Amino acid sequence: MTESARPLTGSSSIGDWLDHPEGGALIREVLGQGGAFDESSLAPVRGLPLQQLVALSQGQVPQALVDDLVLRVNGGVVPEETDAEGGPWRERVTDGRFAGKTVVVTGAASGIGRATASRIAREGGRVIAVDISTDRLAALVESLPDAAIVPVAGDITKQEDIDSIVAAADGRIDALANVAGINDDFSPLHETSDAMWDRVIGINLTGGFKLSRAVLPLMLEAGRGSIVNVASEAGLRGNASGNAYTVSKHGVIGLTKSAAFMYAKQGVRVNAVAPGGVATGIPFPANVSEVGAARLQPFQAAIPSIAAAEELAASITFLLSDDAVNINGAILASDGGWSVQ
Repeated sequence: MTESARPLTGSSSIGDWLDHPEGGALIREVLGQGGAFDESSLAPVRGLPLQQLVALSQGQVPQALVDDLVLRVNGGVVPEETDAEGGPWRERVTDGRFAGKTVVVTGAASGIGRATASRIAREGGRVIAVDISTDRLAALVESLPDAAIVPVAGDITKQEDIDSIVAAADGRIDALANVAGINDDFSPLHETSDAMWDRVIGINLTGGFKLSRAVLPLMLEAGRGSIVNVASEAGLRGNASGNAYTVSKHGVIGLTKSAAFMYAKQGVRVNAVAPGGVATGIPFPANVSEVGAARLQPFQAAIPSIAAAEELAASITFLLSDDAVNINGAILASDGGWSVQ
């Protein structure tokens, strides 16, 4: 089937929609009504599925709108989704990859964390899903009624909540994905406030340190375990984000390498994933630094692609799983090639 003959669906790329005679007209009609995007702002995300706009827009593009576009472009019929060669990447679940394993995932109620928790659960794992949002955790559990998901609402910067997370695992933790994180305000060092520094370092670095410290005794006792920390492109360079965020993610890489070295002979692997641009819908603080944003803009504009959260989950779950048995201390740049520019 040729590209032009393939029906448009929610999984079709934004670029395919824009380049399609009828689909492009419909998208431009929606854009003309105002909202989260204009056509120029969609250029960096042309490779993402149209469906991803629901998360990326933080609610300004509802699921009902995407469903309506698919119906309209196909004459009122929803076409069957296929894995046609040449189409956008589609997640492929590996049945049983995490069977019998208990995996803790932080930030599990949204974005990369939710995509990671969902994939582990669908691949047979028992997930201890951690997030500060009780409502969003409930939505995750509801979305996978047949999965083994134990929701734990808590703040990873607080020791009592760390203790609750470990207790919920009931004596067994095979793997940990430290995904929870927040953005900074792009401020350079001389503008970074104590409040911004403390909050970003606390969640992005200290929280992962505390939770890793808490789960390691169970892994060492079992003689096996896997920890994956989510760093960032900002952990590999200085021109990807603001001061606090950049420092926090460089710290995550240091935490990863130190632990990987220390426990290499005790059956515990520790690796990190460094994402680039990801369509997670995580908001920035209201007052972004004008100085920092102006300095960063030309470098951020060079991001080669924006990934879906599920694409990052694919990288994270690979490193968590036994498929990565011989990988320890690696910093996997899952960034569409940004790190080599």
